[in-house]
Amino acid sequence: MIRSLWSAATGMNAQQTNVDTIANNLANVNTVGYKSQVAQFKTLLYQTLQTKTTTANGDPKPVTSQVGLGVRNASINQIFTQGSLIASESNTSFAIEGEGYFAVRNENDEINYTRNGDFTWALGAGNTIMLTTTDGNPVLDAQGRSILLSSGFMTNRIAISSDGTLSYPDENNNLQSLNITIGTYQFRNPAGLERQGDSLWAVTGASGAAINESTAVGVTRSKVVQGYLEGSNVKVADEMVNLIVAQRAYEMNSKAITTSDEMLQQANNLKR
Repeated sequence: MIRSLWSAATGMNAQQTNVDTIANNLANVNTVGYKSQVAQFKTLLYQTLQTKTTTANGDPKPVTSQVGLGVRNASINQIFTQGSLIASESNTSFAIEGEGYFAVRNENDEINYTRNGDFTWALGAGNTIMLTTTDGNPVLDAQGRSILLSSGFMTNRIAISSDGTLSYPDENNNLQSLNITIGTYQFRNPAGLERQGDSLWAVTGASGAAINESTAVGVTRSKVVQGYLEGSNVKVADEMVNLIVAQRAYEMNSKAITTSDEMLQQANNLKR
């Protein structure tokens, strides 16, 4: 009965993590570029109740006699399916169709990656114009440099092609390339990326180094869509079903603790 108390307690802890994960998905249902998560579980060690044999000559038993000691959270996996494209009136809104990520430089001068293409033009040093995130972090081009333009450009006239190249109309209103391309990067194992908050991801040893789509060989390039944002890939109906299942599992573990407690109480009353 003491074993059942601990097993049920581990189940409640595991389901609490599951509910926390689902709640975070639902909270970010409208977050641009958000990728949903799912909790995975594994059993704890098993305790052998009887020896492998009960005969004098050591013949093995055909079946084992083991009891589990509960469950624990094994991992929280990332789901990287494509989110739906949401139209935006801003000409600095960009969505990615494909496996790519935008690169931004954070306040610690570290490079992070994101699917959130809600960018804006900001005034940079030396009266320049710089493409940044809404937090003011510089967006990087295909060479890993900040995207800077001189003050003579009108930002509302800058166009972005599907490969991320910036163009500007000449005196005849014909678009001319500025020889600047918004950088897009891929990873051999996106599931190994580490979440940083603000829809940013950091490279880890599990994800591998970032692969520059503009220079890598054998990589299918992503498509940059101007005037759209990639919505969250959270499916509300699925998450609500998962939430109900997790709640029921939590209640069943709670019931197991209550039942074990009642059995212990009856065992104590036998002495009276």
